[in-house]
Amino acid sequence: MTLVQFFNIVEIRTKIVSVSTFTIAVLYTFYATGHFLLIHCLLMGSATLLVDMGTTAFNIFYDYWRGVDHSDHQREKEKVLVHEGVAPGAAFLIAAGLFAAAGIPGLILAFLTGWQVLAAGGLSMAVGFFYTGGPRPISRSPLGELFAGGFLGTVLFLITWFVMAGYMEGIPDLPLQAAAASMPSFFLIASILTVNNTCDIEGDAAAGRRTFSIVAGRRAGEAAVYILGLLGFGSGAVLGMTGVLPGAAVPAAAAAGLLSLPVYISMHRRGFTHATKGPSMGGISKVFILYTLSMWGALAAGILLPGTF
Repeated sequence: MTLVQFFNIVEIRTKIVSVSTFTIAVLYTFYATGHFLLIHCLLMGSATLLVDMGTTAFNIFYDYWRGVDHSDHQREKEKVLVHEGVAPGAAFLIAAGLFAAAGIPGLILAFLTGWQVLAAGGLSMAVGFFYTGGPRPISRSPLGELFAGGFLGTVLFLITWFVMAGYMEGIPDLPLQAAAASMPSFFLIASILTVNNTCDIEGDAAAGRRTFSIVAGRRAGEAAVYILGLLGFGSGAVLGMTGVLPGAAVPAAAAAGLLSLPVYISMHRRGFTHATKGPSMGGISKVFILYTLSMWGALAAGILLPGTF
């Protein structure tokens, strides 16, 4: 197996999602509490990346194994199990190895902070596996997008908060403000999965999946993409108005939303089909990057210019 094939199995290009949530949570924790612990940050960051890559490798394996990724309706050249003859077992072993490797920084963090981190990490791994594995995969249900947004958006955000400061004496473990601050990430991550599933309706239906876009229809799936985007940028602005996020989040979210508008228009004009999946996923990735940059900027302003924003 080549390095490029390995990166395709873990879909390294999609790791911007977990990296975004993790970094926004780190900045938010510093903004809200003034606490930053470098060792904790490095351990949490490495564990997050390893679990995310392992989850993707399990998804690649089970999507191939269950016939979701099939040469009859799969055109993405990055699907190396379909197009390059990479052994499916290799993807499974990579996934298991990455999960095992994630246990090392996870155990260290549990020792430094508390058993809650170990429990939360184990739950995240279980959800990552059962997203496509097991007898009733989460991804086959209409709730797959919400699970992805919930765990990669909110749960990862809260675990990061706890690791970086929440376990310390005098700081609430899981404050409602931190949960609220994760909502924009939740909505926009869910929108990425909705774009993916709306474009993959034919292949998913042939494999027996019952995703939201299959159950509700392609138009409803497309509408959900726009609604989730509006909720993502809108909640970022509202959180800035209410003081959960720095006030700079209001213009930052508004600017990112406006810059995303032409991207959404282009996606609508192309339509959401497997033939347009590449550009559509590229488009929603641009939207997500704009959101991430807006949150980085707003939180940096709140940290560097306290009292101003």
